[in-house]
Amino acid sequence: MSLFSRREVLAGGLAFSASSLLARGAWARTAALLNAEAGAVGSAAQLGAVAPREQLLLDSGWKFTLGHGTDPAKDLGFGNGQGDFAKTADFGFAKVKYDDAKWRTLNLPHDWAVELPFVHDDEQQSHGYKPLGRRYPETSVGWYRREFEVSASDAGRRVVVEFDGAFRSVLVFVNGCFIGRNDNGYAPFRFDLTDFLHYGAKNAIVLRVDAAFGDGWFYEGAGLYRHVWLTKTDAVHLGRWESYVRAAVKGNAAALSLGTVVENQGKDAANARVTWKIVDAKGAAVATAESGAQAIAADGSATFTAEAKIANPALWNVEEPNLYSAIVTVESGGKAVDAERIEFGVRTVEFTADKGFFLNGKSLKIQGTCNHQDHAGVGAALPDRLQWFRLAVLKEMGGNAVRTSHNMPTPEWVDACDRMGMMMMCETRQMSSGPEGLAQLEAMIKRYRNSPSIILWSVGNEEWRLQSGEDADIGAKIGASMVRLCHELDPTRVVSAAVNGDNKQGVSDAFDVIGFNYNLKYPDDYHKVNPTRPIYGSETSSAIGTRGEYASDKLRNTVNSYDGVVPWGETAEEWWKFYGTREWIAGGFAWTGFDYRGEPTPYGWPSINSQFGIVDMCGYPKDNFYYYKAWWGLASGQGSSLHLFPHWNWHGREGDEIPVWVYSNADEVELFVNGKSLGSQKVPHLGHVEWKVRYEPGAIEARASKNGKVVLTERRETTGEAAAIRLTADRTEIDADGEDVAVLKVEALDAQGRLVPTDSTRIDFKVTGAGALIGVGNGDPNCQESDKASKRSLFHGLAQVIVQSTKEPGTITVEAVHQGRSLKPSTLTITTKKVDLRPSVV
Repeated sequence: MSLFSRREVLAGGLAFSASSLLARGAWARTAALLNAEAGAVGSAAQLGAVAPREQLLLDSGWKFTLGHGTDPAKDLGFGNGQGDFAKTADFGFAKVKYDDAKWRTLNLPHDWAVELPFVHDDEQQSHGYKPLGRRYPETSVGWYRREFEVSASDAGRRVVVEFDGAFRSVLVFVNGCFIGRNDNGYAPFRFDLTDFLHYGAKNAIVLRVDAAFGDGWFYEGAGLYRHVWLTKTDAVHLGRWESYVRAAVKGNAAALSLGTVVENQGKDAANARVTWKIVDAKGAAVATAESGAQAIAADGSATFTAEAKIANPALWNVEEPNLYSAIVTVESGGKAVDAERIEFGVRTVEFTADKGFFLNGKSLKIQGTCNHQDHAGVGAALPDRLQWFRLAVLKEMGGNAVRTSHNMPTPEWVDACDRMGMMMMCETRQMSSGPEGLAQLEAMIKRYRNSPSIILWSVGNEEWRLQSGEDADIGAKIGASMVRLCHELDPTRVVSAAVNGDNKQGVSDAFDVIGFNYNLKYPDDYHKVNPTRPIYGSETSSAIGTRGEYASDKLRNTVNSYDGVVPWGETAEEWWKFYGTREWIAGGFAWTGFDYRGEPTPYGWPSINSQFGIVDMCGYPKDNFYYYKAWWGLASGQGSSLHLFPHWNWHGREGDEIPVWVYSNADEVELFVNGKSLGSQKVPHLGHVEWKVRYEPGAIEARASKNGKVVLTERRETTGEAAAIRLTADRTEIDADGEDVAVLKVEALDAQGRLVPTDSTRIDFKVTGAGALIGVGNGDPNCQESDKASKRSLFHGLAQVIVQSTKEPGTITVEAVHQGRSLKPSTLTITTKKVDLRPSVV
């Protein structure tokens, strides 16, 4: 991942930046490497008693209470309308002695919106019917409070609090003083606290977070839903997100252009030099570089650059996401005063107008999905591990790219893409060349420009008025300014946006690559007129379906799993037959990988989330998943694939005609009903086969053949009623770090151990030991049960439980029972192992 998702490890007296690794084995290897590197830079004795840089996680031990959007008496007395900010240090709620005993204790990340009840208010439809906004003042404001110690030895250092993101309007107070504000839901922000702290004593930080206004038209959560950090540096230190590594492959070597900015926030001028050490994944040094010393005035900064070369580099690609690290060190006054570790990859990316997309010189179709950032059970506040879980689901179906719809992503999503080999279209929230829009764009590019997974920047989504019509001239100027800034900050990547129009004018004029949202009538004509401009599908499909449902029913708000699609969209087969067969198109991004809260298409209440996903809110595959697995998976080298649907539990419909479909990449498929063949069909390229079958209990079976030989068989059997519960976990051993999670699948089985695909039993959960339940879900777009309860109804036989470890090693025991009828209960034990904890504020 990039340095901008950095996490700190204290190594031999010198704190270096290290990426947010979720697999602790990788974290341990990074720590070992940094310890070794510390010896090369300087010992603790040489560096002095105080480490030049620390970055400490500030996630645990917060206090929280709801405030009020209109009544000061219910909002800590804040907002009386006169003198609210008259005095800098007059905020008693931000003093150490303030009584917060009645506040709730919690850890970050936290989303209070997912905890709220659902309200039948069509104005709240897009946000998942949660009571947020100016009409819901009692649930739209939240207060966070934390006390922390600052060592006396930190005097003379710069101390900064950094937020990876918060939703949405934040006021920050420290030790009774108003510090500043932030007013967007996705961009990171920070405040220098140096002058406001008590050294050698306890301090207090308080945040008022107002979620009444939204950035998007989808569920966005509320509160401190991303990580918070406390960073301590020397007065002479590396600038925030200023270090970059630009790798250019030249023959059997990679030429590296290195750069950074050193800031001097001290009282006196200082001389400084910068060195770079490049190491491979095993920690072996493969290149070094240095930049000559420069004088930096007090409150000034200086830019340092250098060049280096890696011989025979291991390239980053979607199969082998090889990464390198650059350890950037600042020396001043004869010692190392700051250092950080940034990770990067060596690869080439090219969008062409006639042959499509190339990664490392090899043709590759972009097989992508658009995704929002929420998940069942936790809302927008995803533990880091869930990012990896979600990407693994998308990779299983052959996906090789994601689009961060429609906002700057969380660092851990980018990190996971870098490490798992998933390409990314990285998108900013606001298409604007105004100060706020450009500031958000600059933050995104600087933070993530070292990330090898990112293949293009997106400056916005579906800005109708800026794309055509009377405001197209404004759009052209805005687009040009944003593209210019992208190229200035990162000359190695192309720039685009998601445009739901013909791309003939407006913002599209300046784009390097042209993206089309839907409208399959446009790309061919555009290519004929503009044969030198590369094209891809920036947002496609919008197929819809309800997992486990095989008939569309407006009274039940369900959509069939065969060919559901919105009026402006295309089925999976329609869009991929178009984009997958035109050599000159780079590929595209389907809307969406996962279902998401809000925008409950195609129905309104009581639906509380969309049905666009290829998988549901929990990540359980819908049948469409297997279309992609057949054809994307084949292109990704996954081999033969076969999926037969629907289920075969149709009690009461004996003799009715049931559509039976098969997704496969085999040559042909033969279907059997209770042992009798209904014939064989050849599988059309990028298509499917289907039969009309009169229902009779028993089994249907599909046999897929290649070159005349059966290679795969799949059955759907008529099951009995649910008799038992089964619990399984994605991992039965997790880290005892207070952060790691296990994702549990809950299933209803019949007496023969078969999943009952129609069961909706409510299951109760009990979690004991070294962990806690943090969320539940079932993938039902119409389910209004609480995501935070210790119970959940199954949806078509499935539910999901997410449990999180404590910091104490031991075991977590999860029990699943049904109180209402005699289902055999299930118990699962998860081991939590001792690991090195991320450095944190105590």
